[in-house]
Amino acid sequence: MSGIAWCGDRENAPVPELSVLAWSLLALGAVVIGLSKAALPGAGTIAVALFAAALPAKQSTGTILLLLIVGDLFALWAYRRHADLRVLVRLIPAVVAGLLLGVVFLAFSSDAVVRRVIAVILLVVIAVTLWRRRAGAALPTDGATRPHPVVAAVYGGLGGFTTMVANAAGPIMSMYFLALRFPVQAFLGTAAWFFAIVNVAKIPFSVGLGLITPSGLVIVAVLVPLVIGGALAGRAIATRIPQRLFERLVIVLTIIGALYLLLPL
Repeated sequence: MSGIAWCGDRENAPVPELSVLAWSLLALGAVVIGLSKAALPGAGTIAVALFAAALPAKQSTGTILLLLIVGDLFALWAYRRHADLRVLVRLIPAVVAGLLLGVVFLAFSSDAVVRRVIAVILLVVIAVTLWRRRAGAALPTDGATRPHPVVAAVYGGLGGFTTMVANAAGPIMSMYFLALRFPVQAFLGTAAWFFAIVNVAKIPFSVGLGLITPSGLVIVAVLVPLVIGGALAGRAIATRIPQRLFERLVIVLTIIGALYLLLPL
């Protein structure tokens, strides 16, 4: 797919040579990134698919990472007062372990295996979350309305693993925050801090692996206004969206992301 949209073979050229179709896909993906950060968690996987269709694989990964960080910064500004940082602190050890496990997994697995493993994880998490909500059960806590350490370890580990291998932690963490029954803005604020920290931490690895290229930086500069525009629109939506509709959209977008990962490359 990316070979059709890309007009040249010079991934590292300072000026990208892209078709109108490729720019259109990238523009749409940038708007979706903004929306996903400010209003619709889970939609980020759709942006990943759009970028993969428009750019070579490695450049796609590095370019979208930088745009995700732009969206993270906007989300931090918009929802900085609503985050539950204590929940995030409990996730740190498991996330780091998941990141390291992801590095090892990448060293021995093909792209197809990686995608399918993550898709299966997502579908299992969705099924468990829906079953618990249908049964009226919240996540186990430690007696202080905080998630039990084991629960935090499982979700944190899965989040670190999936973000390392495929930038796919969004759906996993969306299910976690949804299961904690966060109100909309607390959900978005906590997620903003989580992804800002994780995505910034991935920059040195991306540079070292050659995922961030000169032409990719040009693309980022062009698309930043669209990410911000999408985030502004998402901010307006988030202040008006009913809690029940928000939760349903998160679940639907997560399922779409999981199904996308099951598709053949």
